[in-house]
Amino acid sequence: MPFCLLSCPQRSLFLFQQSKRKNGHSALPIDLLKDEQFLLKDRIDPFGCVAEELKLVERTLARSLHSQEEKLTEVASHLIEGGGKRVRPMITLLSFKLLGGVKVQDAVDIATAIELIHTATLLHDDIIDGAETRRGRDSAYKKFGLKNSLITGDFLFIKGFEFAGKFDETVVQWTADACTQLTEGEILQGFFNRNIAVTIPDYLEIVTRKTASLFQTGARVGAYLAGASPSLIEVMSQYGLNLGIAFQIIDDVLDVIGHERLLGKPTGMDLRDGNPSLPIILALNEGHRAVEEAFVGSRPSEEKIQAAIQAIAKSTAIEQAKALSRKYSDKAFNLLEKLPPSIYRNGLRTMVQLVVERQT
Repeated sequence: MPFCLLSCPQRSLFLFQQSKRKNGHSALPIDLLKDEQFLLKDRIDPFGCVAEELKLVERTLARSLHSQEEKLTEVASHLIEGGGKRVRPMITLLSFKLLGGVKVQDAVDIATAIELIHTATLLHDDIIDGAETRRGRDSAYKKFGLKNSLITGDFLFIKGFEFAGKFDETVVQWTADACTQLTEGEILQGFFNRNIAVTIPDYLEIVTRKTASLFQTGARVGAYLAGASPSLIEVMSQYGLNLGIAFQIIDDVLDVIGHERLLGKPTGMDLRDGNPSLPIILALNEGHRAVEEAFVGSRPSEEKIQAAIQAIAKSTAIEQAKALSRKYSDKAFNLLEKLPPSIYRNGLRTMVQLVVERQT
């Protein structure tokens, strides 16, 4: 399921994807129930705002995975049905509804396209990184091998454009531009792999292209399909961009201090893979030798990885990274003041708050 949502009379408890009980319902760890940051109080649940539309996205995703070759369907289903936050489709749908969109199927189709493209990138990322786990279980790369995962990633990209291609030239071009940025971001990240010359501006360029581009495109296209004015489309575009950057920064933070059980993968993956995450860059700037040794080494030992994680956690890097995430999330939050009040705007505001508070 996309999200875990537990409702109470006056408030909701909302968490990103959690482990499932045997009966299929999501479980909330007892220790997290006591944490005030998970109490939404008067916030509007963004999932509830577009719950019916998200159900349509899930059904459309399931239909899109069918192929004459069973292996393609099997590999694609392994990741799609393995869960996921569905943040990108949700932002697309909320943007569409906020700005008065009527043709719901259009929003569902482009939201599906964006999620298919995102999933394709996850398959390719796992190949590049040699990742063994994804969303709490074996990655497709580990389970099905390089060849099947690579081809399935291509399959999902094509399926994504099968949906995006239904629209006019503007939507197709924006979607293609996002895919171009994704590939450029991957190349740029590779250039700075285990490279201590990487800077914070380099990092922001990487995440703008590799992560934020799909957030931005979803929000932008959702507004466009709703028939919004160019100025409002640009507001939503900037909202998605800033939210996407904030999201990736917190992702990087959780790779250091997150709970492996909640993340569904080991911490320290950026150090193992040599990816220049923000906490690593900030710790390198502070001159932490343990971090440099783990980041620069081609095959750092587990002992060096753990020493680097501890050094980052004890440094100011985590708080600096969180502060930068708040800077971008504040930008996203403030942009929403330019939009008409509605439950959908409130849902988008809550999304900003949940992104910076999330634990998975």
